[in-house]
Amino acid sequence: MILFSIQRHRDTEILNNIRGIIKNALPLCLCVLFFQVVLPTKVKAQETSLTPEEQRKYNYFFLEATKLSESGNPDEAFELYQHALEINPNGASALYEIAQLYLQLNQVQMAQQSLEKAVANDPDNYWYADALANLYMQRGMNAEAIKAMEMMVQRFPNKYETLFGLISLYSSEKDYDKMIGALNKLENKAGKSEQISMEKFRIYLTQEDHKKAFNEIESLVKEYPLDMRYLVILGDVYMQNNKTNEALKAYAKVLENEPGNAMATLALASYYDRTGQTELYDRQIDNLLYNKQIDPDIKLNILRQQIYKAEQAKQDSTEIISLFDRVIEQDQEDTQIPMLYAQYLISKNMEEASIPVLEHILQLDPTNTAARMTLLGSAIRKNDYDQVIRISEPGIELNPESIEFPFYLGISYFQKDEYDKALVTFENALQHLPENVNPEVVSDFYNMIGDIYHTKNKEKEAFAAYDSALVYNPENVGVLNNYAYYISIKKSPTKAELDKADEMSHKTVRKEPTNSTYLDTYAWILFIKGNYAEAKLYIDDALRNDKDISDVIIEHAGDIYYMTGDKEGAMKYWLQAQEIGSESKTLKKKISKKKYIPE
Repeated sequence: MILFSIQRHRDTEILNNIRGIIKNALPLCLCVLFFQVVLPTKVKAQETSLTPEEQRKYNYFFLEATKLSESGNPDEAFELYQHALEINPNGASALYEIAQLYLQLNQVQMAQQSLEKAVANDPDNYWYADALANLYMQRGMNAEAIKAMEMMVQRFPNKYETLFGLISLYSSEKDYDKMIGALNKLENKAGKSEQISMEKFRIYLTQEDHKKAFNEIESLVKEYPLDMRYLVILGDVYMQNNKTNEALKAYAKVLENEPGNAMATLALASYYDRTGQTELYDRQIDNLLYNKQIDPDIKLNILRQQIYKAEQAKQDSTEIISLFDRVIEQDQEDTQIPMLYAQYLISKNMEEASIPVLEHILQLDPTNTAARMTLLGSAIRKNDYDQVIRISEPGIELNPESIEFPFYLGISYFQKDEYDKALVTFENALQHLPENVNPEVVSDFYNMIGDIYHTKNKEKEAFAAYDSALVYNPENVGVLNNYAYYISIKKSPTKAELDKADEMSHKTVRKEPTNSTYLDTYAWILFIKGNYAEAKLYIDDALRNDKDISDVIIEHAGDIYYMTGDKEGAMKYWLQAQEIGSESKTLKKKISKKKYIPE
């Protein structure tokens, strides 16, 4: 069922929301598309002059229709509401409910007429009036919505949300005088507040009534003379409107009463910066950054500003680095500022300098995922497998939702030939992966398990892992290549197995036609199948794209050339493979006997 509702505000929440509502100029309830079901505890007998029997029938049909509507039978409910309205055409409760069903049928005009009639027959029901006003707003009928809400303000004076809706509507119509009037009513009900005063201030500025604008903020200061925050706001308002002398007086007064006031100190720094008093500005910034009583969030924002200013002035990083070092030394417990420092160092290509900073963060907060991930990335780029292990092992326990830690931990164990540890790591990770994990990630885990089993000469388990990897990602080219190649080099592969390898390997070549490894695999499978001429075409492509000069690819080239009848070419490639460091025992036999010898 389509439902209509309004946003309710407790008195303590009203002032916190007004700025956003007016700023966006959106009707209060436009974000809510549905009316709330309002079931009257008692159907009003005074809706029309009914006999007791008629009232009983009306009540029966209305309540039965409501039950059907709630149980998901709108068509039957609609029929019973109509029966109720035949008994009492002015029944506001039935008119209200049937309006919802009209909306479900997209008969908006009928819904509007039903609500208008419901409000006319029961004007003291807030929910009916609110539903109608909301429908007007949804249809863009602002004039009607304003009229409806103005009546609601008079009839329901304690409903603050109606004032919110009116203020928003007045704003969309740029009716600033009425906005001020509504804000004054809200202020009378809820008391003077920063949000209301600031909004009135902005409206007065829009109307170019500067006297009233500044009077509004000044009256806020008078209302709360002991709250220095409002005096700082007054100073900020003066600054924003080029009244620098008045701003300075306001800040000075705050600091006279509260010498350590962070807001005023920061505002005064902005004043010095704006008026070109660099030395005084720097002194104020130091007062903030090196004061242990100042909130770290304030320091963080100051440091961001300092970085921005340095970048704009194209200064070198020395001063910013010195600034960070002094702040961190002064406050050893905060992690936000060191994290910003590490990010800054990395942005300046000083990754190595960022490592002790990141390690300091993890000492303070081992659960800091961002710091641990950054350290992990640095270790991976340096192929420092021991460091990857040191970072990832606690990361798995402290950040169980991050799949990067078990993945790179397993790879590091694999690279260090610690195959059993790698296998346990990957298999444990598969048991604890998040439900919404990308299937391609699962495929990569199975790929690594397959590689481990192959290294351990467990062919059956390796191929089973590769099959699982392809279930999760049939396009995983790494799996397709390895699986195909390992089939081709197994002892006495069957024709069906070689055909499967051919199909998988050919897919990798289509996807990455310049990948020398994939080209070599496909050439070798064709070679094993006896398709020597075609194999030569692909091994030549592999040689042209082999930037790393792989001894395996070069030896394969010699084998293929030999079988195509080019024995001179074969010897050339075998000798080249030997020169670049091949340790193949069979290769030495090929060279000595000058002929191809199977593995």
